[in-house]
Amino acid sequence: MTALTLAARGRLGLIYACAMLQGLTVVSFPASSATLKALHGFSDAQYGALFLPQVAATIAGSIAGAALARRLGLTRLLLGSVATALLAEACLASTACVGASSAFLLVLGGSALMGLGFGLAAAPLNGFPALIAAARADAALLGVHTAIGAGFCIGPLIASRFIAMGSWRAFPIAIAGYALLCLTLVLLVALPQSRPARDALAVDSAATEVPLEQPARSKTLWAFLAVAVLYAFAEGTLSNWAVIYLHEDRGLPESSATLALSAFWAALVVGRLLAALLVGSIAPERLWLGLLVLLVCAFLAVPGASTEPRALVVFSFAGLACSAFFPLSVTLVAHRFPQHAAYTASLMVAALMLGVGLGSFSIGPLHARWPLATIYLGSAAYPALALGVALTLLRPRRAPSRPAVVQTDAS
Repeated sequence: MTALTLAARGRLGLIYACAMLQGLTVVSFPASSATLKALHGFSDAQYGALFLPQVAATIAGSIAGAALARRLGLTRLLLGSVATALLAEACLASTACVGASSAFLLVLGGSALMGLGFGLAAAPLNGFPALIAAARADAALLGVHTAIGAGFCIGPLIASRFIAMGSWRAFPIAIAGYALLCLTLVLLVALPQSRPARDALAVDSAATEVPLEQPARSKTLWAFLAVAVLYAFAEGTLSNWAVIYLHEDRGLPESSATLALSAFWAALVVGRLLAALLVGSIAPERLWLGLLVLLVCAFLAVPGASTEPRALVVFSFAGLACSAFFPLSVTLVAHRFPQHAAYTASLMVAALMLGVGLGSFSIGPLHARWPLATIYLGSAAYPALALGVALTLLRPRRAPSRPAVVQTDAS
């Protein structure tokens, strides 16, 4: 396997930096949840509603991303996603200067911008690794997902430090500054010209015996999307309500609650790296199913997180359970639809954010009737249902009776 040139490493590092920015931007809102509620008196229902514009914007951005990548190129699409992240953090920082009603509107707008930027970033972040490091495309793509997870991990730590210093507003301002740096570097660095987005994640069709299908007409794709939504319900419940649950329901200091959220994302990053090492000796399908089993166990353990050490252990275990599930899902879908990999990856991102947003929103009304500990116990149903659907997807399929006709994206 050929070594990457220094220039290629620099370009790939820039893509990783932009990926980490997306993670920081997404996590900045839940990491600020307790502060926003205390500062502006947001109710649980209002806080849950903040994720609705994120859902709509992410779905729109991710679905439109593949078409825009063909028309505008991956570099311009990457610039747009970074600029949108910068605007999202500007909205979040501005809430410290206005009243409660205006702050709520600003956070809604920031949430929408955050979702749009994350959706638009799907095509360039998944496309550039194959263009920059073709010989190491799989490892480079894993690096992108790890960088996003790293942003999720360090974001709450940074927020906790600024909150402890009494200057929370500096947290979104710092992320906005980082976004400006990324924006400048993307403008200055010569990134490779993009080929059609469907090639970015495509695998060699000659190396697979899986018949090529039209994705939108395939029950298989819709089953994968259902698994992604159910998984995302679980991830959103664990991550976006962790700080509020540990701080308000378990009485832990806000710094301890944000530390537990960071532990969740740190374990997610470590789990993805471990999965990369294990996938050579263990079939990806087995890892995929095993993580769902661990996720069921994680939800059953969350109500026991009554002290800081227990919270760190439980949420670290939950992060490990979540870790590589979504990247493995994208990989398995790409294997089923090798000529439509970027298209299906965009739909999977849309499904992920749909589940995260709706799952996070639903906790607000549910919390009005039940304590969060009870809701976490009941949420074990999400990965359990996903496991049932996943098992049906992995059943052996009949061999095609006639040669399959290769189909390509029509758009």
